[in-house]
Amino acid sequence: MSDQPETMDQFLAEAGWGDAAVEAIPGDASFRRYFRLKRGTQPAMLMYAPPPEEDPRPFLKVGDYLISHGMRAPEIYAADPAQGWVLLEDFGDDRMRDWLDNHPEGEDAAYRGAIDALIELATKPAGPFAPYDMATYQREAALFTQWYCPAMGLEIDDQGFVSAWENALGPVIARQQPGVTVLRDYHAENIMLLGDPRDGAPQGLIDFQDALVGHPAYDLVSLLQDARRDVPVELERNMLDHYCKASGADADFMADYAVLGAQRNAKIVGIFTRLFKRDGKARYLDFIPRVWQAMERDLAHPALAPVADWFDTNVPAALRDNDGGSIS
Repeated sequence: MSDQPETMDQFLAEAGWGDAAVEAIPGDASFRRYFRLKRGTQPAMLMYAPPPEEDPRPFLKVGDYLISHGMRAPEIYAADPAQGWVLLEDFGDDRMRDWLDNHPEGEDAAYRGAIDALIELATKPAGPFAPYDMATYQREAALFTQWYCPAMGLEIDDQGFVSAWENALGPVIARQQPGVTVLRDYHAENIMLLGDPRDGAPQGLIDFQDALVGHPAYDLVSLLQDARRDVPVELERNMLDHYCKASGADADFMADYAVLGAQRNAKIVGIFTRLFKRDGKARYLDFIPRVWQAMERDLAHPALAPVADWFDTNVPAALRDNDGGSIS
């Protein structure tokens, strides 16, 4: 391969995969690159996360935690973090998103399996990761005011935004103690189906390197208010009911779900605007209408009254017609 990183051959040779066939996998939103390997009949995945832009050590740390606690993360065959290389188990081609495109009748089973994995993860001791604290929540939510609002030409009350979130998030943070491992990007494009979920087949976890210790509702929001895939409101309700019955979650949990949903969706609108304005990736604008729809539902919850008031005052209704306005 003419465009392969120069240290690839040496790493693969030292890992015993020097004779493997290598196929590059297209990427988009990060500096990471992926390659699919085949050595005879044995497949593997090769991740290249080169410093200083990337650091594979968090991925290795979280993966080790997940595997050691019985979760289905990919096995690591070899790694050279200093050079950015990780050789790992290939979970195949069946991302939950793609599988559902071809098997829409399996939607209920696939989402139940994904939720059951979260329920199981919440029973494990929290991993040795940083806390999802107020500063982190606020920094993420601020992406909305830093990127979306200027792109829309809005003059907004920055301090009011911070204060509103401080008010809404305080009870959430109090209730998330002692915390569970939160994967933070748990949705249909980051779940691999290792067989047919209608038959109870397991799922594989990927893209978990940013894990923190936080609230069990956060990954549930990521899954059921998916920015990249339509999740029908009825399915969201049914899956929340399944989660609550299985985990014993109560009304406070549902309030926290709404708050974290609004926080995550505000963050995502900011991130998708940044990907367009800074990085020229216009395709992310197509996802913003879906995110706004979910955020409007979240903002209707009484637990978000101060945040909803801020949005009513600072973001005109014309920009909240479920398409987020026209960003150019």
